[in-house]
Amino acid sequence: QVQLVESGGGSVQAGGSLGLSCVLSGYSYSNYYMAWFRQAPGKEREGVAAIDSNDRTTYADSVQGRFTLSKDNGQMTLYLQMNNLKPEDTAMYYCAAQMYRWTWYKDGLSRNEYSYWGQGTQVTVSS
Repeated sequence: QVQLVESGGGSVQAGGSLGLSCVLSGYSYSNYYMAWFRQAPGKEREGVAAIDSNDRTTYADSVQGRFTLSKDNGQMTLYLQMNNLKPEDTAMYYCAAQMYRWTWYKDGLSRNEYSYWGQGTQVTVSS
C-alpha cells in the first residue's frame, strides 16, 4: 500500500528557511511523479511544486526562485527547500504522488492529477 509521510514543518520568521521531506513507501517502480501542495485556512489547496520521473520540475509562480524541489530515487524521498519565506507561505503542506506514470498530463500542480496524499505538515511564517 502506498504511503506518504511528511516531516520538517515548523515555525520561522519571514526571510527564514525551512526544509520539508516526504518519504514514499509501498511502491518500487520508477514511473511516478510527486508534488507539494499547500492549503491555508479558508483557501483552496494549491500546487506548489512538482517533479516527474525524469526530474523535470515545475513551480507555482508564487514560489519560483525561492523554493527548490528535489527527489532522491534511491531513498524514495521528496524534498522541498524553502528560502526567503513570507507570511503568505503559511499553510499546511501536503505531499502528493501519482504512480504508474512517468509525467503529468496537465501541469503537475492540479489536485486531480494525484491519487495519493500525505497527512500534511504545518509551516508557519511570522512577520
